[in-house]
Amino acid sequence: MGAWLIRLDEPVPYPVSDAAMHRLADLRAADEIPDTLVLLEHPPVFTAGRRSDPSHILWAEEKLRSAGAELHHVDRGGSVTFHGPGQLVGYPILDLGRRPDLADYLDRIEEVIIRSGAEIGVALERDAVQAGVWSAGAKVCAIGVKLARWRVTLHGFGLNCNTDMSWFDAIVPCGLADRTVTSLSALTGRNVTVDDLAAPVAEHFQDVFGVLLSDAPPEMAGMFAGEAVPG
Repeated sequence: MGAWLIRLDEPVPYPVSDAAMHRLADLRAADEIPDTLVLLEHPPVFTAGRRSDPSHILWAEEKLRSAGAELHHVDRGGSVTFHGPGQLVGYPILDLGRRPDLADYLDRIEEVIIRSGAEIGVALERDAVQAGVWSAGAKVCAIGVKLARWRVTLHGFGLNCNTDMSWFDAIVPCGLADRTVTSLSALTGRNVTVDDLAAPVAEHFQDVFGVLLSDAPPEMAGMFAGEAVPG
């Protein structure tokens, strides 16, 4: 089954990517495009999901802005998390069908990340209770999703590669006060970049979801530069 890959080389401002992601979901729901995987980075930004508790944002918004970050309240599930340089963000836009199995979908996303970690010699794991991908109780990859029109996936995952982890001091990550966060670079003791993981993630996404990725038309990637989609 054919699917599209959109890989952005430069960090994309969160509001631009959020609008583009929702537009892609509308197109997928109308069956005007195939399933699509978007891989990108963001400038520093905190996103608060529908279940966020204001107390989980530890810095005042003015302090966040002065540090160079934005704060956005978004329509995905989950609590507050951070996206920024050095973190591979993936937005799968997939039609799960009339009877979507969201638990199976989350398991598959986790499997993609676990297999990708193995490519660089890192043993990652699931948690019995919390979504995401972990190592020795520390979260390496956060996952937060939403279904548009009850069947098309929105939002996705953030995999810490060589992320500046001090940004997480500003929040209670994912609302889990008793858990910590880490990165692939910290786990390996070497610099692991987003570029190091983008290809393995795309490859294992193909295997786990049973699709064959090809580059999306340029106008689709152009949406992440703020360009309108023709038609």
